[in-house]
Amino acid sequence: MNINRKAKGFTIIEVVLVLAIAGLIFLMVFIALPALQRAQRDTQRKNDLGRIATKIADYQSNNRGVLPTSLILAVGTPARTFVQRYLAGTATVAGAEYLDPSSGTGYTFTGTTGVIANTGTIVYTPSVICGVDGATTAAGATNRTYALRTRLEGGTADAPYCVDNR
Repeated sequence: MNINRKAKGFTIIEVVLVLAIAGLIFLMVFIALPALQRAQRDTQRKNDLGRIATKIADYQSNNRGVLPTSLILAVGTPARTFVQRYLAGTATVAGAEYLDPSSGTGYTFTGTTGVIANTGTIVYTPSVICGVDGATTAAGATNRTYALRTRLEGGTADAPYCVDNR
């Protein structure tokens, strides 16, 4: 009888160690995944603001350099709004080419100032530029400048993401 013979296979300690390491890897992936998805949606919103800024530049070139006074008009106004003509939407909501990645619906345009309540709202303000923390300022602005602001998931309501045409 040979006592020095080694048994083939894994010990229970080795198996538990491998399972613990695999569990930690899965845990880290599931913790990081929502943050990565949120960052991806915010990147899509930033790209959409850039595309809308391009459409505003198209409007300017078609209207002798004049900016739209508002992207929306009051309900009942007979003229088609900027959103209807250039973004293929309704009076205040962008068309299917411009969808908020969280809700899957078109962005809602408004001319209000202050806190932007949700991520699906875009605020257009003519004759201003982006200032500190996403706020708009008239300092250095002209009648040919504007700012577009929206809220990002990674940001706060009082510090929106702002893009201007300087």
